Amino acid sequence: MTDKELLYIEDVLGHEKYFQSKCKQTANQIKDVDLKMYVEQMAQKHSKIFQSFYGIL
Repeated sequence: MTDKELLYIEDVLGHEKYFQSKCKQTANQIKDVDLKMYVEQMAQKHSKIFQSFYGIL
């Protein structure tokens, strides 16, 4: 991999961690059960995306 590609993957990993943490934080504040479940699913999706990119390394 080139240096530029590695920098891209680092950025993606950082963004996915950020999105995951924000989704978890937001889900903890939501009272509506359906909306809370949806946001928790989004957090799980970002976790899977993170793992996929991490697996590339």
